Amino acid sequence: MKKLLGLLLLTLSLNTFAGSQVGKVESLVVRASDGLIYFTLKDGALSGRPACATIGYWMIKDENSKVGNQQYSMILSAHAAGKRVQIVGMNTCTRWRDGEDVNSITLLDD
Repeated sequence: MKKLLGLLLLTLSLNTFAGSQVGKVESLVVRASDGLIYFTLKDGALSGRPACATIGYWMIKDENSKVGNQQYSMILSAHAAGKRVQIVGMNTCTRWRDGEDVNSITLLDD
């Protein structure tokens, strides 16, 4: 029980320090050379970013995974519809050294 509680608290604390932003998709880049997908938002302040995330873009952590494809689809749909999204990061920069990995994307109703 103590291990489960400790794991839960660790998970919550890691998400507490992750970056977040709300806004409309400003740019979306997909590179053929390595499959990298990243995007920026406009009209929304960045908050809580980890020290590694020195540039204001968000990275799809694994574009080859099911989740990565779902995240890409959501961002593409939000951009096409002109809808705002809420991005919450993972507090890591594993896909690229200066962009935070995306944990969740929420499509907002304006």
